Amino acid sequence: MSSYHVNRREFIGMTAAGIAGGTLGLGAMASAAVGREGWDASRPLVRTGKALTIQPVLMYSVARQRPQTSWKSWGGVQTDSAAAAEAQKITEELSDLAAGASMPLEILPIVKVKTAADAAGVHRKEYDVVVVYAASGSGDLLRACFAPQKDRDTIIFVRHRSGTAYYWYEALSTRYLQTGRPEPGRNSYLDHGGVHVEDVVVDDYEELLWRLRALYGLKNFLGTRIVALGGPWGKYSPEAPQVAREKYRFNIIDISYEAVAPRIKAARENSEAVAAAQRWAEAYLSLPHTTLATDKGFVTNAFLLYAFFNDLMQEHNASAFTIRNCMSTIMPIAETTPCLTLGLLNDEGLMAFCESDFVVIPAGILLHHIAGTPVFLHNSTFPHGGIVTCAHCSSPRRFDGNRYEPTTVVTHYESEYGAAPKVELPVGQQVTFVDPEYSTGRWLGFTGLVKGNPSYEICRSQQDVEIQGDWKKLVNEVRDSHWMMAYGDHLKELAYATRKLGIQWSDLS
Repeated sequence: MSSYHVNRREFIGMTAAGIAGGTLGLGAMASAAVGREGWDASRPLVRTGKALTIQPVLMYSVARQRPQTSWKSWGGVQTDSAAAAEAQKITEELSDLAAGASMPLEILPIVKVKTAADAAGVHRKEYDVVVVYAASGSGDLLRACFAPQKDRDTIIFVRHRSGTAYYWYEALSTRYLQTGRPEPGRNSYLDHGGVHVEDVVVDDYEELLWRLRALYGLKNFLGTRIVALGGPWGKYSPEAPQVAREKYRFNIIDISYEAVAPRIKAARENSEAVAAAQRWAEAYLSLPHTTLATDKGFVTNAFLLYAFFNDLMQEHNASAFTIRNCMSTIMPIAETTPCLTLGLLNDEGLMAFCESDFVVIPAGILLHHIAGTPVFLHNSTFPHGGIVTCAHCSSPRRFDGNRYEPTTVVTHYESEYGAAPKVELPVGQQVTFVDPEYSTGRWLGFTGLVKGNPSYEICRSQQDVEIQGDWKKLVNEVRDSHWMMAYGDHLKELAYATRKLGIQWSDLS
């Protein structure tokens, strides 16, 4: 792949406005990439979230031998020496877990806990989730190890076959754990609910990892800062932006077209800025399996817009961007459509959505953080024969975080203008869909398999997808709505995270 390096600060200076300082606030993995030189297809995907901080706790008690009576419980960790060996084993296991994780994890030093006072000391530390290795000890001590702050989380790990057996592999029960899903809306960002049977892991670190992935998504979803060019709205749900602000603590930064039009015009009239965008466009079009079927000038203008949207996000310390009136107002200002531009931002690991629809944008942001890869906002269709078509003109290409899928750059469908990617997804690729029910607090999820990439007279990037699950139930969910899609199966993580948020989750699969 060709790699072009144009200093971003120099480019920003060309736009006549520059940036207002500050960094994107995207966490260690992303901040190293943001602000690098120019658009570069070979740059690794950034993770926009902050690391999940994990406090491991080894809970145990020392058994004292007494004559002619039962003096110990089940389990092999009932001495200080056994606890020291177990703590070392846990430390090594968690180090291996973090090294292989797709998201940033900060593992704090393990704390050995024998008393409620020990547990109270743990909770004075800053962490996102406490992982309680419940080897031995009383029920009161177990409860003392649970995170007391309602917006922090607890996972319990017990051993059956992965090492010396734990007493609490036998003793955990609904006496200590909640069951089922709470009443809709009972949990919230302020109160994730009590420790649940779904918060228990036996032996399997893959089971621990996907729960941590869900909690990482939850942490970085809440409080999202998102630039909304042209303002926010909600498809068939005008209250959607306010719900996002109140329920998910979103900071929606409303920027008018009047404020940005002069800046976009200045960039388009700057010969150095245009030359840089032309080089980026040439590099993009030279990617393998890339075909141009529109005017190359539209692609150049899409890269000018890419630089400007990136600037807006940096100025407002935001990791997400959306645009309203993307099929009308922006076109005469930018002399292109934003379709390709939004795909470029997603392909870098940022979040960029058309239509400013806050019915579906929250679901896309949570899915993005859980999957760690670009997500696709698209129109839904009426399911029939187990098939649904997803289609839109602003698809990413780098769905797996590495590979650029084959793409033809064409016009935006409805306007026959500008630059939009028609992306071809691999047949047989599994994908996850999230379909929010307006702003009711109910989300539907299911997986599907890509069956083809047709060329219907609809939005350019389009896939026929076979529904994995009871497709007839989906007929009763038809809302002429937007959905979100990502590669892979993320239903477990979504169910886990949405329960803690008080979202009613319906799994069609």
